[in-house]
Amino acid sequence: MQVNYGSKRLTTGARYGLRDWMMQRLTAVVMLVFIAALLVQVLLISGPITYDAWAGIFAKQWMKFLTYISVVAMCWHTFAGMRDIYMDYIKPVSLRLALHVFTSCWLIGCAGWAFQVLWRL
Repeated sequence: MQVNYGSKRLTTGARYGLRDWMMQRLTAVVMLVFIAALLVQVLLISGPITYDAWAGIFAKQWMKFLTYISVVAMCWHTFAGMRDIYMDYIKPVSLRLALHVFTSCWLIGCAGWAFQVLWRL
């Protein structure tokens, strides 16, 4: 017998709630810290911002690490948001799953590409 009320109520797709809300806020804070650090680095450059100056900002190991953590946070933030959009607006389960898989692969590829770019400088 299925119970539709109380603590044994079955829900589908609604179990993410608070965890996702908190994760989106946390990843947003990580991205804001990165933007602030980048802005400070850019403002400390005297003269025109050349390629060498820009590459110099990202040549520091701590900046590479912060940049990569921000890329991972942005991917996680994006996935949570897109998953919510797919769950709310895409009704066919097979299409929703395909979009989830595509989004996951795309974001993993972007994070891998960012890693390659950062440690190639």
